[in-house]
Amino acid sequence: MAAQGKGPGGKQPTINDVAALAGVSKKTVSRVINRSEFLTEKTRRAVEQAIEQLGFVPNPQARALAFRRNFLIALLHDNPNAQTVLNFQQGVLDAIKDSDLALLVRPVDRGSDKMLDDVRVFLEKQRPIGAMLLPPISENDDLAALCESLGVRYVRVGSALLDDARHCVSSNDREVVAEAVRGLIARGHRRIGFVRGPAGFRSAAEREKGFMEALAEAGLELPDAYHARGNYRYASGIEAGEALLALASPPTAIFCSNDEMAAGVMGIAHGKGIAVPGQLSIIGFDDSPTATHIWPALTTVRWPIREMGSRAARTLVPDFLGSGAKVASDESPVLPSILVERQSVAAAPADA
Repeated sequence: MAAQGKGPGGKQPTINDVAALAGVSKKTVSRVINRSEFLTEKTRRAVEQAIEQLGFVPNPQARALAFRRNFLIALLHDNPNAQTVLNFQQGVLDAIKDSDLALLVRPVDRGSDKMLDDVRVFLEKQRPIGAMLLPPISENDDLAALCESLGVRYVRVGSALLDDARHCVSSNDREVVAEAVRGLIARGHRRIGFVRGPAGFRSAAEREKGFMEALAEAGLELPDAYHARGNYRYASGIEAGEALLALASPPTAIFCSNDEMAAGVMGIAHGKGIAVPGQLSIIGFDDSPTATHIWPALTTVRWPIREMGSRAARTLVPDFLGSGAKVASDESPVLPSILVERQSVAAAPADA
């Protein structure tokens, strides 16, 4: 029997040595290494014991050649919110931490006429097993078709269903925003302002639809002066707050399409001596660290972006993560967001 960490003749052990020791074929060893589900537990255990006894380490280059892919999964994004990208990455890393996979992150320019060409070159050069597409580029059907044509698995992430369950992970932004606004209305608010997200983002559109649905249910309207366009950045929240809180009859509550903009609105309110939540209630979206780093702590919608990252990886490469990572056929591709109530919301002022 070969000594641990050495093959015959004292050389580094090979896949052939593992096969001989386990009494199986080289192909069976390869299947165990690549976590194939089509093996008996007895065979898997015998190969794993042989690998451990010999100290065999699979050659990543050889595996890549066999698969004609590198052991990489790619994250493609053009997102102005760095925290969103970071949280999604963490979810992906949670899912692949015990695998041989590595995460490759690639920012792209959705406004460029060459975006598809650039992505094609990137995918052909890096040869990832699959790609995860963050919004708003996940909403680009041509990008999904490009992945398909190159034989690259893909998952589209969004605030609404963008594809079938094999290619999609989403949240329920529209429904949860409507719930949040209904809560403001139940507290007596009638002058409710809205800070939109950037044009061209499905998340911004879905959150606006939820906002408008809740107003319509209550027989309320959104005057032109009561909404402002933002871009998911803090500075745009400052601009929106300046505009909305300078009105002769300013809103008593403002829903912001993300936490960064909500923090900007809150900063303007403090600067104008407007008490939050006594005179102005504010709700954000994301439940980012910003929500608890400002005062008062922000009532917000917790977007399950880290969980979406984990689900996206599990959906994309279940065969590389082991049987426990497989997404069940009855698991919905929609991960629910939830409203987190903190200190930035109160009843409408008595004189409103």
